[in-house]
This record gives sequence, C-alpha cells and structure tokens, in this order.
Amino acid sequence: MARRIDVTGTGGVRLAAWEFGDPPKTDPAGSDPAPDGSPGVLLLHGLMGRASHWAPTARWLSARYRAVALDQRGHGRSDKPPQGSFTRDAYVDDAEAALEQLGLAPVVLIGHAMGALTAWQLAARRPDLVRGLVICDMRASALGAASQREWDQWFKSWPLPFATLADVRKWFGEDDPWVERPNPARGEFYVEVMAESPDGWRPVFEPEQMLRSRETWVYDAHWEELAQVQCPALVVRGLDGELGRAEAQEMVRVLPRGQYAEVADAGHLVHYDQPEAWRAAIEPFLDSLDRD
Repeated sequence: MARRIDVTGTGGVRLAAWEFGDPPKTDPAGSDPAPDGSPGVLLLHGLMGRASHWAPTARWLSARYRAVALDQRGHGRSDKPPQGSFTRDAYVDDAEAALEQLGLAPVVLIGHAMGALTAWQLAARRPDLVRGLVICDMRASALGAASQREWDQWFKSWPLPFATLADVRKWFGEDDPWVERPNPARGEFYVEVMAESPDGWRPVFEPEQMLRSRETWVYDAHWEELAQVQCPALVVRGLDGELGRAEAQEMVRVLPRGQYAEVADAGHLVHYDQPEAWRAAIEPFLDSLDRD
C-alpha cells in the first residue's frame, strides 16, 4: 500500500509523494511519518513516468527503509502549472524540498532517466543530504537538437485519444515505430500514465511540458556534476537500453566513488522490464551502504 503526502516544491508547486510500506511507517496517531530511525530512500521517475512505476521496488525497499517515490512536477498527481518552470533547477529544487519536508536525509537517491539526472545533480549540490546514489539508464553526454526533434515528432505520432487501455498496450508495446520487438512491459508502463477523458484515454501529462522539460538537458553534457558527487554511486544500464556500455563505464570512472552494474534482457525501462534482475543488481550496493 502507499500513503500520499503532499509537499511543496519551488514556486509553490504542489507535489504528491507516496510512501510505501505495509503499512507505511507512521506515528501512533497515524498522521506524520515516524522518526523511527529507518534510513530514507527517495525514488525519482523519468520523463513521462510517475511514482507508481516504482511500486515493486519501493515495496521490497520498505522492509528496511522509509521508501518514498515522488511524482515530479508535470507528472502523475503533482501540479502541472501551464506557465510553470520546467527547468533543471526546478526539478532539483523540488527534490531537495521534498527531502527536507519529508525528513528523509541523509538519503539514498534512486533515479531513472531524467530522475537519475536530477538525483546526481542534487547529490553534487547538497552532499550533506545524500549518502548513496543509484543512476538508472541515463546518459551524461549531450543528446543534441536532432534528438529533441525526434521526440517532438514522436509525440505527434501518438494516435490520441486511445479508445481503450488495450489499444494503449498494443500501440506502445507493439505498433510504436520506436519498438523494435514486442514489449508488453512497455505497454503496461504507458497504461499507468493514461487517464480516461470524455473522448477516450489520454496521458496524464502534457506532451508540450515534457518537451519543455527535456529541452533543459538534451543540449548539454552533465559530466561536471558527476565528478562532484561525493557519495558512493552505482550506474545501472539495461543491455538494450539507451545508455551504452562505454559511456556507462566512463561515468563510473568520472564518479569519485562509482560502481557499475548491468541488467540482461532489459531495455530503457530497466526496473520495469526486469524487476527481479534489477533488485539483484542494486541490492548488494545498498547492503554496502548500510555496512558503512
């Protein structure tokens, strides 16, 4: 089960955080999180994702940590202000504010894709708040203008609205031109970010806001912030993901305390494609943090 906790991000944006546990750790009155000494973990989803994508990971983490996943601005059930800021600083500021309001620090940050970039930028900025970092399938190199144009065209290719969730599963799992072979897990991933509207099923996010978010990192490289991360850090890639082995290993080299892991038979959605193999990849790293 998950318990919603509203926190306030930069500029007053309301963010939905989800604490996982069975039951979530609360005080005797059942209101605020209990200061029971459990170390904290904050999970940050990628672009277009939502906190619920972390549910399987958060549930096993909750046996030993206070595990919280954040719906980032523009995503899930957090605010999507039409004129809001979707800069890198806004995302990092939000994560910092969430950590402090939830009382999770010093925390282990686990991020996927855009969430991983936010995690390592926060770890570089505020080493006092972060004791460990897991980076899942996010590149440090600049992706460039061509990549942004491809994403713009991809969003325009979506056959919205979808008539049924079965249509969502089929398009994102089979028919999407970006799918090289049938991928049911990918179809389920996108089902989770759809909501029913009067004319059918549409994403809970605004594609234009996703492009605005993305354009704040695709033109720049992010090696400098990696080099500033002082805590132990694990770089995880899916063998069929977007982060290549050579770049991942260079990221490990640049990180002052970097480690490397890879997950077979996984694409970009590593934790979603292969949840058990993902757990096997990161659990030894988490064990090592707890021994320190």
